[in-house]
Amino acid sequence: MNSPVYNQKGDKSGTIELPIHFDEEVRADLIKRAVVTIQVNKRQPYGAFERAGKQQSTKLSRRRRQYKTAYGRGISRVPRKTVLRRGTQFIWVGARAPGTVGGARAHPPKGHRIWEQHINKKERLKAIRSAIAATTDKQLVKHHGYHFAETLPLIVNREVEGVKQTKELKQLLLKIGLKEDLTRASTHTIRPGRGKLRGRKTKSPVGPLVVVSNNCSLIKAVGNLQGFDVCCVDSLNAELLAPGAVPGRLVIWTQPAIERLGKERLFLGKQEKSDTHKKKNKVAVL
Repeated sequence: MNSPVYNQKGDKSGTIELPIHFDEEVRADLIKRAVVTIQVNKRQPYGAFERAGKQQSTKLSRRRRQYKTAYGRGISRVPRKTVLRRGTQFIWVGARAPGTVGGARAHPPKGHRIWEQHINKKERLKAIRSAIAATTDKQLVKHHGYHFAETLPLIVNREVEGVKQTKELKQLLLKIGLKEDLTRASTHTIRPGRGKLRGRKTKSPVGPLVVVSNNCSLIKAVGNLQGFDVCCVDSLNAELLAPGAVPGRLVIWTQPAIERLGKERLFLGKQEKSDTHKKKNKVAVL
């Protein structure tokens, strides 16, 4: 399958053959599994202090003739600490037990809990290829709210990787037909609920993803666009291609990134590499 390539003026300057990654079956279940694994592994372990609420002396006897006993007081058997003493008379306050003031929590979060999850290598690679194929499905891309006037995938020529200014990049995106996506990504709304008090007051939509072949000046130019993400082709993962575990993100590829994806056979397992090699040999024989 071939796809058109656009130059800096927004005109079609040629076509390029897409690698086998774009022919993969879209597996939403594998994509979700890979994205959840990435998100879980980002979590920072947290937990309560091990002795929190357990540092008071709460020994209290229920024997009849034992000193400092609560026998016959008509009080519950909650662990208590001594607050005041008048001779053999004691005033206690519940402590240490869950449900008491200053007491320990019943089931606090444990700091030694292991949040890490694993995913099989073949599943991870297949999820990435599936997410790459989903970027060419117009219905899935439109489901995210993206607006595009051209065919998918959007591929720009190698000269675009040399763009240094964000102004030049904006002009290119407008010529390609991403005006509505630029305005959509630059907006934000006030988050409902308690999240406003916890450092995440606003919500911003996820913009397009720009995939480059290597470290270039285009990375800094994209970094100034709100909502846009930029990534090298060999660092792609399921979360970047399918934010929120929903496949179908709008991706802008550079021509060298597509060439490197097919030439180096990135994200292909041994079985897929051997299958592509057999197909090429068959074509050569015919």
